[in-house]
Amino acid sequence: MFSHIFVGTNDVECAKRFYDAALAVLGAAPGTIGTNKTGQRRVAYRHDGATFCATEPINGQPATFANGGTVGFRCASPEMVDAFHAAAVANGGTSIEDPPGWREGASGRLYLAYVRDPDGNKLCALHRPE
Repeated sequence: MFSHIFVGTNDVECAKRFYDAALAVLGAAPGTIGTNKTGQRRVAYRHDGATFCATEPINGQPATFANGGTVGFRCASPEMVDAFHAAAVANGGTSIEDPPGWREGASGRLYLAYVRDPDGNKLCALHRPE
């Protein structure tokens, strides 16, 4: 459904360290830092036909996180969710909400973990059994 997702960052190098570790668990290669045509720096990841970027805002204002927004990353197993969570926390992220584990809800049984990246963006690692 999605082609790309961008989140804001105020520190591209810090975002790269964080996302290199967390997204490596999902099989993504280390991110590439570049500069767009108007001078903002960003780190980009391409994996399974999708793009994820952490970028300095184009409007020149400080990056802020989306209150109520969450970026979810699909994981192949509960162990991958746990590894994502551990890598995120070990690299400057903050564990939030309940500890990683199974949840029952309207969309069925899910294994998930929530973290905030160093800029406060809310991320979810999620495994949905077949």
